Amino acid sequence: MSSGQQARAQAAAIKPSGQSSEEVRPPADRLLALFDGRRLSPGQRRIAQYLIDHLTEAAFLSITELAERVGVSQPSVTRFASSLGFSGYPALRDVLQPIALSAVAGATDTREQIRRNELQAAVDAEIENLENVRRLLADTNQVLDIGRELAASVPLTVLGLRISVSLAEYFAYAARRIHPDVRLVTRGGSVAFDALLQSRAAGGTWVLAFAMPRHAKETLAAIRAARSTGLRVVLITDPTLGPLVDEADVALTAGTGSRLVFDSYAAPGMLSAALLQSMADADPERTQARLEDYEQVAHHHGFFL
Repeated sequence: MSSGQQARAQAAAIKPSGQSSEEVRPPADRLLALFDGRRLSPGQRRIAQYLIDHLTEAAFLSITELAERVGVSQPSVTRFASSLGFSGYPALRDVLQPIALSAVAGATDTREQIRRNELQAAVDAEIENLENVRRLLADTNQVLDIGRELAASVPLTVLGLRISVSLAEYFAYAARRIHPDVRLVTRGGSVAFDALLQSRAAGGTWVLAFAMPRHAKETLAAIRAARSTGLRVVLITDPTLGPLVDEADVALTAGTGSRLVFDSYAAPGMLSAALLQSMADADPERTQARLEDYEQVAHHHGFFL
C-alpha cells in the first residue's frame, strides 16, 4: 500500500464532516475490509483475530505489546502489516485507531457482533468463490474434455500434498468407484517420484494434482517430476498465478475461503465433484457397471447403516 493509499484508508476510517452515522460503514465492516482478499498465514490470522476480538484496546498497543498479547514475535507483526499492504506496523495502527475510536463512540458493535460479522463475511466470501466456479463451468466443453482424458488414463494418479491431501483423498475415493485404477500420492520427494514413474510405466497418461495455499515446494517438484516422466498434469488450484500454473498442462482455478484462521474449500470441492461427474459421463457403461458392482459388494458386506 502506497503512502497515498494509506492516507485514503485513514480518511475512510474517519467519519467525514456532515455525514450521518447511517452513511458510515460499521467499524466491524471497516476492520474486516482490511483483511479482505489478503493471503494470510495461519499465524498472521491469529494476529487478525486478536485485533477483531480486542479492537478498542489493540489499536493503541505498541508492536511489542501486541506481539506479547498474541504470543508471536515482533517480526511476525511487521510481516503481518506488510501482508496487508502497509509499510509497517505504525502505518497499520494509524488506520486501526480511528476505527477503534468510532467503535467506542458509537458503541454499536460488541465483540460478539464483530465475531458474527466476521463469520458471516467468511460465508459470503465462499459464496463468491462458488459463483466464480459457476462461471468457470459455463464452458462445459472444457470440463468434459478434461473428464474424458482423466477417464481414459489407466492408471490415473491423483496428487495432493500437505493441506491438499484432503481434497486429493476425496477425489480418489470417489473416482475409484467409476475408474478401474486410481493411484493416490500424498507424500512428496522420492516417494512421489517413484509412484509417478510406476504410473507412467503402467500406461498412465495423466495426473490430477491439487495445490491449495500455502503452496508447497514439494508439490511443484512433484509436478515437474510427473512432466519429466511423460505424464500430463491437470492442476486444481486457487487463482494465484505462479510456477505451479506454468508447469501444468491444464489449470482449473477455484478460490479458497481465507477469512478464518484456516482455509475452507467449498469451491475446490465443488469443482472436484464436477470433474468427477465429467469422468462418469465420459464412459457411462463402465461407470454404471462399476457402481452397480460396488453397491452389491457394499450390500453384501454391510458397509453402511
